[in-house]
Amino acid sequence: MANTPQARKRIRRNEKRAEINGARIGRIRTFVKKVEAALAGGDKSAAADALKAAQPELARGVARGVLHKNTASRKLSRLSKAVAKLA
Repeated sequence: MANTPQARKRIRRNEKRAEINGARIGRIRTFVKKVEAALAGGDKSAAADALKAAQPELARGVARGVLHKNTASRKLSRLSKAVAKLA
């Protein structure tokens, strides 16, 4: 158990930040799933639109520190490649 006022405050702060960061990660996952769903459906225009919406969300996740930049880059690259492959 935290004994100092500073440690108590950090526990409160960490709980709040974990909730906010969890929501951010969930939002990013939702955007990525929309792209994957459009890919599974074979709809290239919908997939391209969903990818265009997902791209800034991934970048925002990197800027906010909830995603590593290489992870976001890898996800974006794989999704872009899959969208380009659709005929």
